[in-house]
Amino acid sequence: MKKTGVILLVLLVLVGSVFGYVQYKKSTAEKHVLEYLNKEENIPETDIVYSEPFIANLPGNKNWMVCIKLKDDDKTYYYYYDQNQVYLESYTEDGVEHVQ
Repeated sequence: MKKTGVILLVLLVLVGSVFGYVQYKKSTAEKHVLEYLNKEENIPETDIVYSEPFIANLPGNKNWMVCIKLKDDDKTYYYYYDQNQVYLESYTEDGVEHVQ
């Protein structure tokens, strides 16, 4: 009985660690992208209508992307954070994706 409890506890810790790592990477990417938009691109927070971090299934840090929708702009932008820089990976306009 003790052995089963220990195994379950180890599995629970592993699953929790993986979930925590994913949440950390997504929130870190979102934080850096929002800071970049505010400071470098001079876009006020009130103009950012939508910001959602997600897993993009791309190699490296491109895997942790952030979708940004701006007020009065029909485009949807996709950014990622890598080596202390934020990059625009692509944007979507009228249903057509434009990769940078």
